[in-house]
Amino acid sequence: MTQISEAKCGKITQQIKDVAKKEHVDVDEVKKGVASGHIVIPFNQVHSPEPFGIGKGLRVKVNANIGTSMEYCNVKEEIEKAKIAIEAGAHAVMDLSTGGDLDKIRLALIKAVSVPFGTVPVYQAGIEAIKKHGSVIEMTEDDMFNSFEKQAKQGVDFAVVHVGVTMESVERLRRQKRLIPMVSRGGAFHMAWILHNKKENPLYKNFDYLLELAKKYDITLSLGDGMRSGALHDSNDRAKFQELLIIGELVERAREKGVQTMVEGPGHMPLNDIQANIQVMKTVTKLAPYFVLGPLVTDIAPGYDHFVGGIGGALAGFYGADFLCYLTPAEHLCLPDKNDVRDGVIATRIAAHAADLARGIDKDVDSTFSKARESLNWNKMFEVCIDPEKAKEYRKKRLPFEETKACSMCGKLCAIEIVRKYIKQ
Repeated sequence: MTQISEAKCGKITQQIKDVAKKEHVDVDEVKKGVASGHIVIPFNQVHSPEPFGIGKGLRVKVNANIGTSMEYCNVKEEIEKAKIAIEAGAHAVMDLSTGGDLDKIRLALIKAVSVPFGTVPVYQAGIEAIKKHGSVIEMTEDDMFNSFEKQAKQGVDFAVVHVGVTMESVERLRRQKRLIPMVSRGGAFHMAWILHNKKENPLYKNFDYLLELAKKYDITLSLGDGMRSGALHDSNDRAKFQELLIIGELVERAREKGVQTMVEGPGHMPLNDIQANIQVMKTVTKLAPYFVLGPLVTDIAPGYDHFVGGIGGALAGFYGADFLCYLTPAEHLCLPDKNDVRDGVIATRIAAHAADLARGIDKDVDSTFSKARESLNWNKMFEVCIDPEKAKEYRKKRLPFEETKACSMCGKLCAIEIVRKYIKQ
């Protein structure tokens, strides 16, 4: 039985109870959300991570991507990055490794990670095809499904499957005058395979079989955004919406079969396109949880894309996105290091919290902090803030010269202290 099939039968799993407790939401509401597919709880019994709910009525969650590349492979560093991401507050971690012994790397990371763990199985199928035959396009249908099942057996909690990259959507893309045709790596694997082999995407053609495997391990499917825009110029175009229409149908089929699904979204997108994108997505998929990368609201800030993604993520979360995939300062430039990972998680957590506040969630947290600031209670401020480590570091960096509780920005000219002194007279 899966989380969704149990919920449809009216049963409340331990994971549903845990999510309700963390979110301060009625357990029956969580059960209804899971049963309807509006909430997912990625939870593979083999891994048994700390349960997190993603979807309607819950806090916006944050995902951190890690993983080796064919250019740079240091497994110990990736494990450290995964732990740093969790310490910084990431609710989930994805392994996007393409270099080294992928099975050993994945198993080591699953063992080290206490939160839901995700992968993109087609990466391994493609990498192994390159090693055996010299090209991604030599993957077989069995390679794709075997990679998915192998990773499910190892304990992967959610997996990205680019089932919307089909002969139909690829043809639409070919007719589309995009500035950058495709930036999704998994999407590119499937597109190249389709065009070379002149056959339908096996994951789409045999979607029912994919659902059988997913149900067997209760692995949550993240329906990949292979057609996401890689430039603002290409935002919300016909290729993207063609893929989304296909995915919307597959979401309903998955729910009927008792498989949890969420849907991936953009990508590069100007602020004024975000609301429309999310409204269309939520309508087409009947309120499936939405997993967005950023969105990045400008193309011209390499080195600062964690800020760019944070801006887009805050607005996306307000309009209904449920799961924000972080970006790091290294995005588009190089493989991130541990400091990049930490900065990316913190920036995205700020975005998620800003969205939650706008949706009426966790306002008491900011109120508590503001009361501590009014009384210049630094210990309480550090306790409540998103990044206590950095806040303490700055506080110690330059203390005020004079005897005051204020900071060195104002010292004895602190407005809070002046007002407190005279307002009581």
